[in-house]
Amino acid sequence: MLESMICRPSNTLLEVMHEINNNCRSVAFIECPVNGLVGVVTDGDIRRAILSGTPLTQQISTVMNLNYVFAKSGATLTELVGYITNDVKIVPIVNPENFVVNFYSSDQSVSYPVSTPNLSGKELTYLTDAFLSTWISSQGEYLDQFEERFANYCECAHGVAVSNGTAALHLALMALDIKEGDEVLIPNLTFAATANAVIHANATPVIVDIEKESWCISPEALEAAITKRTKAIIPVHLYGQPCDMAKIMHIAKKYNLRVIEDCAEAHGAIYEGQKVGSFGDIGCFSFYGNKVITTGEGGMCVTNSKELSARMILLKNHGMSTKKKYWHDVVGYNYRMTNLQAALGVAQLERIDKILQSRRRYENDYRKVLADEDIQFQKDYPERKRITWLASLLLGSGHNREKLIDKLRLLGVDARPFFIPLSEMPLYKKYAQSQSYSNSIEIGRLGINLPTNESLKSSSEIQKILKQAFNERND
Repeated sequence: MLESMICRPSNTLLEVMHEINNNCRSVAFIECPVNGLVGVVTDGDIRRAILSGTPLTQQISTVMNLNYVFAKSGATLTELVGYITNDVKIVPIVNPENFVVNFYSSDQSVSYPVSTPNLSGKELTYLTDAFLSTWISSQGEYLDQFEERFANYCECAHGVAVSNGTAALHLALMALDIKEGDEVLIPNLTFAATANAVIHANATPVIVDIEKESWCISPEALEAAITKRTKAIIPVHLYGQPCDMAKIMHIAKKYNLRVIEDCAEAHGAIYEGQKVGSFGDIGCFSFYGNKVITTGEGGMCVTNSKELSARMILLKNHGMSTKKKYWHDVVGYNYRMTNLQAALGVAQLERIDKILQSRRRYENDYRKVLADEDIQFQKDYPERKRITWLASLLLGSGHNREKLIDKLRLLGVDARPFFIPLSEMPLYKKYAQSQSYSNSIEIGRLGINLPTNESLKSSSEIQKILKQAFNERND
């Protein structure tokens, strides 16, 4: 981002406007090759110049602010905060040679968000096309494209787009006729939506422990929890790590159980050469704003079953017959995605490989800069090709997680703790079994997620902050 904030005095107003539009910070730092920083200009300065008759071809040096506020490298956080006023929202930071090396802003607390969608592909083009087509609701060519292309990406025959990831899970349960009195096995360490979907289906979630090394549902704990009422398993590919699907599918076949894969955080992950979402009866994905690809809100069910696909299509559209308008054979739901959302999804899917590469690059950079710290990053397995949703790691005894998170946020890094184990919350405690949850409780208390998304600033900037925060003991 810093590169797109620096312009030359010889740049035109129009050229600087383009850079300001790209950096989304409403400001540009004017720097010459010899003297370094010589001025600052805001989008407001340019707007006022244009309104006063200055042509867009005029050099920016004629309208830039010469009396600007700046800070020197090494300034403390307190000093930087002191520069911020009602008129000054962003302060350039210069090195001893007077060249800009960083900046501080009044919203520094969110300068490094955990995840921010990058919409730099054809998102606006497709969204505009969908808008102008007037097909802005739950029908349109982008819906068909997105369902087909995402299913193909997941190596499945059918895709059913829905309104969100939780709806995808609930729709899958309903399509598989999971009902009151049935038990569904879920991992203890997962987002609450996994449990909520089961409860929405009037079934009973049964919480089991995870594997200590992979952080995913334990096949051994899973099998030990099976009863006569068990009807399904929801393995969660947590933080992009594929579950041990060979063992899980073996157990499912042995006990005649249905499998719904929760792939909300694992778009593109692979187990033994096969994409997650394609193992079970139905795979469920989320396209929320912080996911690998996003449609703002949205989700998808993928399956190789023509019958299950038809069932989900029926249920997601109020149970309305596909052959006779306004004829309802079953009580359904309004779980439809819009054509506008699908347009975003098509554009995002075109870039998914690049997005995944970018996320893994950030994780690899973190691994290098924190190599000497008492931490443990997510494990890699020969048979499991995980993806980086967020850079996820466990802290050693030398760090207090809450203090570390507070320190990182003060420095502008929005780190997040792992999910709270379901068994730790009174709302879900009644679904916990007598078996031990030692693995999920330990992992849940030690885990932390670092910012991992295409829209971050340069890796070197955030690495400096991480190194500073981790080097100081937080116990």
